[in-house]
Amino acid sequence: MKIVIINYGAGNIQSIMFAIERLGFKAVLSNDPEEIKSADKVIFPGVGEASSAMSKLRESGLDSLIPELKQPVLGICLGMQLMCNKTEEGNTEGLGIFDVDVLKFSNKVKVPQMGWNQIYDLKSDLFKEISENEFMYLVHSFYAPNCEESIATTNYDVEYASALQKDNFYGTQFHPEKSGDVGEKILGNFLKLNSN
Repeated sequence: MKIVIINYGAGNIQSIMFAIERLGFKAVLSNDPEEIKSADKVIFPGVGEASSAMSKLRESGLDSLIPELKQPVLGICLGMQLMCNKTEEGNTEGLGIFDVDVLKFSNKVKVPQMGWNQIYDLKSDLFKEISENEFMYLVHSFYAPNCEESIATTNYDVEYASALQKDNFYGTQFHPEKSGDVGEKILGNFLKLNSN
């Protein structure tokens, strides 16, 4: 199986590579459109700030490539947020895959939300054999509100979508690669998904 992690200068890729290796697979880091298109599974990571991440995607033409991909694609953290219509972070237009706008948490709570929180209302094969209310690791100041494409919910100030799915596109606000055995099981479930 060919797993490509999109390399567009958004940090924290090493921990995803190691998690995939622990699951018995190898991943390739690439920003080459042909290599990304030929992958069986694509992971779109993201740590950093939305507007600079989006401009890196535009410079490399990946902004038009990603929404066209046909194989299972997993956006993680900022990767998921960039797959939405737009985000209040830097007032940034996203890729428009998920039909929801990303908002900033209110100042009633500590921002960023950092640490462990529960996921529930789990839907989709991404959460096969995962129990309701498992704890996942999150670090973020912005969130996607619950919407039709929500496949997991978390509560922090408000209930929000901690995972999204539309067709072959999946997104997790939490970091499966940093969420211990359960997170790795979710990553493993993603790697088992069939291509469209």
